[in-house]
Amino acid sequence: MTTPPLPPASQGSPATPDESHRFPCEQCGSDYRYDPKNQTLTCDHCGHTDQINDGPWRATGLRELDFDTAIAQQLPEAEIEVTRISACPNCAAQVEFDPNTHAKECPFCASPVVVDTGENRHIKPKGVLPFGVDERSAHKDMSAWLGKLWFAPNGLKEYARKGRKMQGIYVPYWTFDADTKSSYSGQRGTVYYVTETRMVDGKSESHQVAKVRWSPASGRVQRWFDDVLVLASKSLPKRYTEALEPWDLSAMEPYQPQYLAGFRAEAYAVELQDGYTEARDKMDRVIERDVRFDIGGDRQRIHDINTSVSEVTFKHVLLPVWLAAYKYRGKTYRFVVNGQSGRVQGERPYSAWKIAGAVVVGLIIAAGIGYLAAQQ
Repeated sequence: MTTPPLPPASQGSPATPDESHRFPCEQCGSDYRYDPKNQTLTCDHCGHTDQINDGPWRATGLRELDFDTAIAQQLPEAEIEVTRISACPNCAAQVEFDPNTHAKECPFCASPVVVDTGENRHIKPKGVLPFGVDERSAHKDMSAWLGKLWFAPNGLKEYARKGRKMQGIYVPYWTFDADTKSSYSGQRGTVYYVTETRMVDGKSESHQVAKVRWSPASGRVQRWFDDVLVLASKSLPKRYTEALEPWDLSAMEPYQPQYLAGFRAEAYAVELQDGYTEARDKMDRVIERDVRFDIGGDRQRIHDINTSVSEVTFKHVLLPVWLAAYKYRGKTYRFVVNGQSGRVQGERPYSAWKIAGAVVVGLIIAAGIGYLAAQQ
């Protein structure tokens, strides 16, 4: 099933400058940061804490935006924001920096980045899943994961022990809702068995052979899709971000910049229409499963599925990821930790010396077993 091409995403007109993700402590003036453990704003300088108030963001809640309106470039100006973004020259990550930062190491690939003076205009986030795992816990989870790796270089284990600082990144995603109605045609297969006789070594033997009786099948299925999640970043391999799932999106909060205090946010690099195309692919796979279930029988053949999609809405959301990147013998290795659950994924090098040593030990053991067998 193919998805028709979509018009370009909205670019809008000039907007006001982006809001800073820095919040001064009301006691000492230093910057607050969001503390995942206590779910408060905390000042590292004097220890003062402050609650995140609901504010005007709570009134709008996690309201979805109309997809067709966005594609027609007619979103209200209030739904657009401008942020200061730097593009990494190595991995193309679109990382948001605070106004006082002028040079930084890319959190995704450990390459040095010089901050641009340009601005990025994009659809505002509607929801944020706050960090629930703090850096210490994330590092503990990562160290435990690294410690279980076989044939890892000693330098990798040393890296884990030293406790290099991890970066807290809010990674952009799109979510899509849609109502779908699908008509299909195909065949239902019913398995039955017949007895066949054959000669084996001059003797007649009977056995059961499975056959399939096919009959026409057609019908309609309907499904409402809620929060189909699509990664809007190109900085991390999908095999890692998908392995971080599942996310408990029921814990999503209406976006407030206070949740980003002390963290960075990546701007989306997958445009809205491309995200929708990927979401449709996910929907189509679920619809195909529904059709097979509706056809029933023992086997199913699907000739055609015709799906109409309506009431398509979307939102831009931010999900929390702890990330560490380091270089080993000229190659960058990255580790990602789900900032909500602590689940770990990542790349790892192999130690040629350890592998060679294991091979030698294996050969010695095999030779010893062979010698003992010969003596027997």
